[in-house]
Amino acid sequence: MTSSASLPSVLCCIPVYNDARSAERLLEKLDLVASHLPYDFSVLFVDDGSREDEFRGLPGPTASVRDVSVLRLRRNLGHQRAIAIGLSYIAAERHPDYVVVMDGDGEDNPATLPDLLTAAADGSPHAAVFAQRLKRHDGAGFMAGYRIFRLLHRLFVGRDVRVGNFSVLPRPVLDRVVGVSEIWNHYAAGVFHARIPVMQVPIARGRRLAGLSKMNLPALVMHGICALSVWSDVIVARMFVVAGGLMAALATGLVLVILIRLFSSAAIPGWATTAAGLLLLGGMLLGLTCLLLAVSVLGARSAANFLPHRDWKDYVLPPQPEGPFSHARVIAVFDDATGPLAAGPLG
Repeated sequence: MTSSASLPSVLCCIPVYNDARSAERLLEKLDLVASHLPYDFSVLFVDDGSREDEFRGLPGPTASVRDVSVLRLRRNLGHQRAIAIGLSYIAAERHPDYVVVMDGDGEDNPATLPDLLTAAADGSPHAAVFAQRLKRHDGAGFMAGYRIFRLLHRLFVGRDVRVGNFSVLPRPVLDRVVGVSEIWNHYAAGVFHARIPVMQVPIARGRRLAGLSKMNLPALVMHGICALSVWSDVIVARMFVVAGGLMAALATGLVLVILIRLFSSAAIPGWATTAAGLLLLGGMLLGLTCLLLAVSVLGARSAANFLPHRDWKDYVLPPQPEGPFSHARVIAVFDDATGPLAAGPLG
């Protein structure tokens, strides 16, 4: 028998919000998958501001998952920011060989995890491995919105998007990712925007394990906006190019109006003044828009950014004296001024 200490360690970072039933079933599936893999598995649930009684009775370590712990956040931040905080805690305190990022509802199918781990083990230790989405099991409305988002992403950013949260980060990549401020808004987009090498493995999406999705239409729209916001510099640059082309077209039109007015008598009286005025007004509006965009981008680049590896502790809730977690460890985080970081069981 090979001891767990000699095996590569894998820590699954899973954000959860009021979805303990799915988390419990997901843990069962992870236990089954882990029993067939040569890794030392553990799980970190990032409780994204769930109800106090939501995780009551959450199972602790299983036969093949040696450690199950919960990192509680002070408030609901959304699953992208919960991932950023979870990764920052792991980089600071846990140091596994591989970190698996996956959703807690089961749509990131644990049965496909071996494909990602194999790609990570066989590939470069400096490349992230993402699941490339193939078949999805969503309604017609969601799929229509998803296709529109992909179209807009390709139009504004210049590249298609086929990945979600499901990914594997080797330890060297994790140390780089937690220094990317953009993962605060969108984890996958932040990794790509930071030009971290990425391998993609085609994997079909699974089905939700229990309950209903918490993602309504406004939340999905905001999720798409956050993904695009990561690429704001690219979007603004592409808009400058488009605006420059339009201004060149307006300038050409203005020259043609002047030439026709000076060298032709067939035009309608007064038309040149109207046409020239409209062209000049359009050029001024485009110039003003470019100026506002430039000021906005320059202001954002000079502003202090959220750095996950530096600021994550501010969002973690210390455990209460009478915590609801009966089996899983609840991680206690203290500031350096009050004491060292510690982790311990409650109840």
